[in-house]
This record gives sequence, C-alpha cells and structure tokens, in this order.
Amino acid sequence: MKRLLLTSCALVFTGMALANSCPAEMKAIDAKLATKPALTATDQEKVMALRADGERLHKAGDHAASMKALAQAKQILGL
Repeated sequence: MKRLLLTSCALVFTGMALANSCPAEMKAIDAKLATKPALTATDQEKVMALRADGERLHKAGDHAASMKALAQAKQILGL
C-alpha cells in the first residue's frame, strides 16, 4: 500500500514539474527569436509552429507532448 501511494505521489509531482517547465521553455524560445537568429524561412516557420504547438499542448494539459515540441524548436534554434 505504501509503495502504491509513493508511486502515485511521484507521478503527480513529475507531472507538476513538467507543467511548470513548459512556460520556461517557451520563454527561452521567445528570447532567442527576439535576437533575430539566422534561420532559413523554412526553419523560422517550423520554430514558430512548434512553439505554438507547445503552448497549445501545455494549455490542454499534455505537458509531455508540449515539452517534445518545444525541445524540437529549441534544437532548431541551437539552444
């Protein structure tokens, strides 16, 4: 019973941690975009789409998918 309770708590706190880091990731992407990085038009569009997807997914509560999209945007930006 204790093991089940501890596992449940760990999952809740992990979800909360992911939920709280999405905005920080979006802020980092926005800051990099503000510096006008040298990107191709295609990469610029990809970054903007991934950033928008990340925000949409975050607001929908799918923090793992949000973090994945934001990580892809950061990779294109070289962060």
